[in-house]
Amino acid sequence: MKDPIRFVRQPVAWAVALCCAWTVHAQTDPAPRPVSDSGALSPVVVTGERLSGGVWRGTGAIDVVDGDALREGQAQINLSEGLAGVPGLVIRNRQNYAQDLQISVRGYGARATFGVRGVRLFVDGIPASAPDGSGQVANFPLGGADRIEVVRGPLAVLYGASSGGALLLYTEEGQHPAQWRTGMVVGSDGLWRLSTQATGKTGAPQEPAWSYALDVSRFATDGARPQSAADRTNANLKLTRPHEGGRTVLVLNQHSSFALDPQGLSRAEWNANPLQTTPSALGFNTRKSVAQTQLGLAFEQALGGGHQLELMGYGGQRQVVQFQSITTGAQVPAGSSGGVIDLDRAYWGWNARWRHQRDWQGGRLSLSAGLASDHQSDQRKGYENFIGSTLGVQGRLRRDEVNRASTLDPYVQAEWRTRDLTWMGGVRQTRVEYLSTDRFLGNGDDSGRKTFQATLPVLGVRWQWSPAVQAFASVGRGYEIPTLNEVAYRSGGASGFNTQLNAARSTSAEIGLRGRAERMRWNLTAFDIRTDDEIVVQNNTGGRTTFQNAGRTQRQGLELSGDWRHGPFSLVSALTWMQAEYRDAFLTCTTTGCPNVNPQVSVPAGQRIPGLPMQQVFVQAAWDTGWAGSRVVFETRHVGRVMVNDLNSDSAEGHTLFNLGLHFKQDRGDWTLREFIRLDNLTDRRHVGSVIVNDGNGRFFEPGLGRKLLVGLEAQRRF
Repeated sequence: MKDPIRFVRQPVAWAVALCCAWTVHAQTDPAPRPVSDSGALSPVVVTGERLSGGVWRGTGAIDVVDGDALREGQAQINLSEGLAGVPGLVIRNRQNYAQDLQISVRGYGARATFGVRGVRLFVDGIPASAPDGSGQVANFPLGGADRIEVVRGPLAVLYGASSGGALLLYTEEGQHPAQWRTGMVVGSDGLWRLSTQATGKTGAPQEPAWSYALDVSRFATDGARPQSAADRTNANLKLTRPHEGGRTVLVLNQHSSFALDPQGLSRAEWNANPLQTTPSALGFNTRKSVAQTQLGLAFEQALGGGHQLELMGYGGQRQVVQFQSITTGAQVPAGSSGGVIDLDRAYWGWNARWRHQRDWQGGRLSLSAGLASDHQSDQRKGYENFIGSTLGVQGRLRRDEVNRASTLDPYVQAEWRTRDLTWMGGVRQTRVEYLSTDRFLGNGDDSGRKTFQATLPVLGVRWQWSPAVQAFASVGRGYEIPTLNEVAYRSGGASGFNTQLNAARSTSAEIGLRGRAERMRWNLTAFDIRTDDEIVVQNNTGGRTTFQNAGRTQRQGLELSGDWRHGPFSLVSALTWMQAEYRDAFLTCTTTGCPNVNPQVSVPAGQRIPGLPMQQVFVQAAWDTGWAGSRVVFETRHVGRVMVNDLNSDSAEGHTLFNLGLHFKQDRGDWTLREFIRLDNLTDRRHVGSVIVNDGNGRFFEPGLGRKLLVGLEAQRRF
């Protein structure tokens, strides 16, 4: 580290000051609310008590955001809307629906130029991440969400390889009485969203048969820049039927979308006009279409004596067609895969688990053991994105291969808990196999095979310092594998499977305090993550990115969050301070043909890891006025400076945005009406919303939105 004293001094001073201010309001200890048990729908077993957005008696950093908090006064389009109050989580809307959100947890996932890497995603226990660690959140049913759990730190390794963190969305359960709600949102840039949710149970309240929860939504926008229009349709259905000692759950999810791709801007383009679109995106009509359908089935059954069996299986199909702006000249070499991606993916998997709970040695002992397996089979084709002089159309076939990834992970977990003490330990053995079969042999056989294998242990402890304060600590070993896209090209840019690219191994540790009182909740966590063989870009030119292992990195930081309420006033805040840097120097390439032809460029030790701000602050103040059910909400969001590449040659400046919302609620018998008006970026601050890390064309900058208006209406009926 460059300055270890500064690392501790400044963030700790902020943390102590805020904690002392909140502690003034601490009074009594309320009765805790238990965590709802998701059974077979939960990928791993997390116990504890859910309280005001967190797990009170857990051994690690887990935040829980309720569905109402995700929806209130929000467009319900992007996951980034409702998770700003979670520390340690960087989640940005690129304003580019062809590339999905930019998500990282404590620095994991920061290198992703599209989609999500290094962070595991689940919807009702069904992976939204592929076995290779890549994923997307566009199919998350926000309108029907019961809650989202955000797992940070060492506990995330229990989800397998590439689990620097985990985001788990659970949808609502059908209840008596039945409910129906529908809503709409309209906003600037031609944005609109329509959605409907219905929940309930068949049969009598005393003897229910099936419970159901349905969420259907449709969204579209013209976009803030040329070539940024998009539309999306999501549907999610969950059916649950109880039986003696257990239940069966059926989940069906469907997603389709179409989005134009405005791409990023160079520094010169950004300085000239941040609302423009780079000419290459317009010339090639860059765009992306997605269609996905998946089905999941879960079964759980009590076996007596505290034993329980849980089974879950799922399967799905995903089709993606994407037109890129790779120049025609870059597609001349025989090894080029063209400028059009045509992907047809079949995926499936299962999870079988035994659980046992019993009283032991004055506490509660929970044991679980299971076996999980996930598979994907990608039929990937590549075409030229031109025919003659006509650009942006599908041309000749240049790539035809089948890529497969499969996992088989046994795991065990044990937890012993009393009122004052919790011990937790777990281990997961992860094995991931890649197989690529080349069916386009005109430019040689680029087939290949690679196996990744590691043992991932985790240990955690929680100690009740007082009825109002808990201390916790955990440590674990992580393992991030390269995705199938990242092993697609060999060193130097040659086509073919890159068997030299290894997984990154990390050791993650955290220690923290959490407190609660009648009016206030707070959490303070310090973490340290040290990684060997970090995966980084070696070269990114001509539409082709090659990766390499770069030695050691280190991420250290502090997270602080608080929730204070007094009468009609409330205050929610989250602060993240993180220093992320390369501990070893390494060589990278900036020109075509490197390293075989041109000299390499050195990235010195101590450089900041790109894509990560050092500071991130969120503060939300709300006032329930008592007039016509109205509520005034004021938000402040600050993001620090972000480096755009490993060389730290440029950066997106830090910025602070202010948002204002006015919410209304009226209860009229069986009807509830909600309305809101929201004005984002009050000062119309010009800012970079996100960066495209290590972009080979130098188009790093994705503009954030200026001042924008959003208006919403929702009606709910109970039957």
